[in-house]
Amino acid sequence: MSVSKNKTGLHVALAFDEKFAVPAYATMRSICLMTTRRKELVFHLCHPGLGKKSLGILEKLTEEFGAKIVHYDLGANNDYQHFAAILPHTKHISAVMYARMMLDQIVPSDILRLVYVDCDLLIRAPIEELILSELGGLPVGAIKEPHSLRFAHGSDAVQNHDLFDSADPFFNSGVMVMDLDLWRKNSSLQKLREAEKSGALARLANDQQVLNFLFKNNWKQLDGAWNMFGVSRAIEGLDPKIVHYTGLNKPWNMFSGLPFARVYRHVMTNDLFYSYMRQRWAQKFKWLGRKLTFRG
Repeated sequence: MSVSKNKTGLHVALAFDEKFAVPAYATMRSICLMTTRRKELVFHLCHPGLGKKSLGILEKLTEEFGAKIVHYDLGANNDYQHFAAILPHTKHISAVMYARMMLDQIVPSDILRLVYVDCDLLIRAPIEELILSELGGLPVGAIKEPHSLRFAHGSDAVQNHDLFDSADPFFNSGVMVMDLDLWRKNSSLQKLREAEKSGALARLANDQQVLNFLFKNNWKQLDGAWNMFGVSRAIEGLDPKIVHYTGLNKPWNMFSGLPFARVYRHVMTNDLFYSYMRQRWAQKFKWLGRKLTFRG
């Protein structure tokens, strides 16, 4: 597929809920800052509805850079609602993550090349370089998951060997380049329905496992610099193109000690960083107060 088939724009998708609207803004702003083609950016935002304040924060990107923002209400998507209800999610991993499995159904059909990014990323290179990645006729480009054996096969690497061969490559779903023509031809939604009927879907723990199940041996491995896990400051010397802050320690924490933490704060902007910090602390104190009242 020729990327030039996209009618207009550099198309980037994110999926998040109200809790992560501010980090999503920081990721999007880092994309805007690192390209000279800002007015070509089109952000496709999948969420279950956002408050007025969050929507106003996101719209600042249009005011500052001229980027376009399109919102998709996941509450109105029956297929998403169905699979989000039956697939597992936790306190730290929202059900909204499953929207990325259905981007071929969510975004307009004239969009043929799309990049999906998580909202805990810092982009440090022009996003168009990633969008233009050569996929070799495959529907997905991604970076190999370094913890693939644990994520695919669980404790002691004993689970799901009929679903995933331990020798097969397994990708991290936090950054994906999608050829949506080929993605649609992969019949992912139909495969999800078949996996539900067979019981295979009930054995998958998260969206990353689901996506690797859908695109097993049908994806292109990209340069690891496009999704480098930001858990140690040692990676700063490797000049990553995208820093992915996996795990519970995030760069919006005051003393995270993570790579490029100060850069991240300034990308989010100082005012928003400290406002978001105060908001999260207020929620924690409120939760703690309820818990102490209940125990009393």
